[in-house]
Amino acid sequence: MAEDEIVKHTKKIYKTWFSKEFSIWHKISEFFIEIIIIVFAVSVSIWFHNRSEYAHQQQEVKSFMMGLKEDLSHDIVEMQEDKNSYHLQKAIFTYINQLKIKEPVSKDTLRKYNNWLFNTTELDPNDGRFQGFKSSGKIGTIENKELQNDIMDLYEEDIPALLGSSKMFVLIKVKFFEMFYSNLKRLTDSTTNIQAFLKTDQVYAISGSLASTEGVLARYMECENKMRKIIQEIDKEYP
Repeated sequence: MAEDEIVKHTKKIYKTWFSKEFSIWHKISEFFIEIIIIVFAVSVSIWFHNRSEYAHQQQEVKSFMMGLKEDLSHDIVEMQEDKNSYHLQKAIFTYINQLKIKEPVSKDTLRKYNNWLFNTTELDPNDGRFQGFKSSGKIGTIENKELQNDIMDLYEEDIPALLGSSKMFVLIKVKFFEMFYSNLKRLTDSTTNIQAFLKTDQVYAISGSLASTEGVLARYMECENKMRKIIQEIDKEYP
C-alpha cells in the first residue's frame, strides 16, 4: 500500500535525521533520497487512483449508452405508430375538407377512419435515463464528442421541437372535439347527427388545419433520423 510506504519512509527520515550515528551530509543525502521515494510513491498512488476512477467513469458511460440505445429503440417503435396515426388523421380530414357542398359524408369512410377523427397523438419519450445522467453532471464524461453532441441535440432541441409541434396540432384537435360535443344530437337510439356535423362550415374550416400534418411528420422524421444515427454511433463505439 502506498500509504504504508509513505509512513515507513517518513519514519526513516525522522529516525535518520535525529540519529547521532550519521554525519550531517549523510543525513541530508538520506533526507533527499527518502523524499524522492515518498514523492514517487504518492505519484504512483495518484496515478493508480486516477486510472481506477477513469475506468469506473467509462464503465458508467458504457452502461448509460447501452440503456440509451434501448430507450431510443423503444421510442422509434412508438414513433412509427405515431406517424401512422398522423397519416390517417391527415387522410380523414383531407377527405372532409375536400367534400363538395352537396356531397354527403360516406358512411364507409366514416366507419374506416372513425378512430382517427377522435384521437390525439403525442410522443412520450423515454428520456428519464438521459435526464438522470445529465443532472448528475456526467454528460461531459462521454469522450466521443460527436456522439455527445448528437445526444444533447436530440433531447435538448429535436424532441422539444417535436413535442411543441404535436402540442399545437392537439390544441386544434381539442377545438374540433369541443365543436363536436357542442353540436352532437341523437337522431335515433343508434344514430347521431355526425354526418351533418362534418358538413358544417365550422368543420370545413378547421379540417384544413387538421389535414396539414406535414410539419409534425417532418419533426418526427428529424427525431427518428437522429435516433438511428445515435444508435449507429453507439454500436460503433461499443461493438
